[in-house]
Amino acid sequence: MLAHFGAQIKVVGRQSLVIGRKEFDGITVDVPGDISSAAFFIVSALLVPNSELLIRNVGLNPTRTGIIDVLHRMGANLEIVNEQVICEEPRGDIKIQSSKIKAQKIGGEIIPRIIDEIPIIALAATQAEGITEIVGVRELRVKESDRIKTVCSELKKMGAKIAEREDGMVIEGGTKLQGARVKSYGDHRIAMMLAVAGLIADGETEIENTDCIGTSFPGFEDLLRKLS
Repeated sequence: MLAHFGAQIKVVGRQSLVIGRKEFDGITVDVPGDISSAAFFIVSALLVPNSELLIRNVGLNPTRTGIIDVLHRMGANLEIVNEQVICEEPRGDIKIQSSKIKAQKIGGEIIPRIIDEIPIIALAATQAEGITEIVGVRELRVKESDRIKTVCSELKKMGAKIAEREDGMVIEGGTKLQGARVKSYGDHRIAMMLAVAGLIADGETEIENTDCIGTSFPGFEDLLRKLS
């Protein structure tokens, strides 16, 4: 973004070299959609039978696209089309179809690229074939909620076979979820993950305290209702 505004920046490996005292140029910035927000609809389309969804103009910066890599490894029917670079930022459209997915061990170098998507990945894992192990995500304990604890506690209420670990979780897939009364703990990503869980659960799901969703995705509930 700084380079797009005219800053003199050179990146060599892990070093960024900046030449100071450069006046920025006024420009128009075309901001792509946020992949962390799109992730909830991507997983919805994967898990709800007979679904097909096209999400347009999503940011595809490689530091943010770990969820695409994880879902591909799980066997998701997911395709990136219409790729382009605008304002120095890669973006494209994401096509998703409902898919049978398989469990994976998730950890290591990919974790920084998926840390915000772990709750929705955990939900996907409840429907995957096999046992998914997520490790190296202790950082989740100091987010808007302790996301390791809240993901496990609330999905258990819906019948998920999920076990909390100090730095992650273990999830047995292939479990039919049941509607339940669950809590967001004031955490927008937990609330949105539980809303997607409600789409694939038998019976009614009621989520306490969903005002927090407006933190990152105003209009989420209306869009999800419209699509479903």
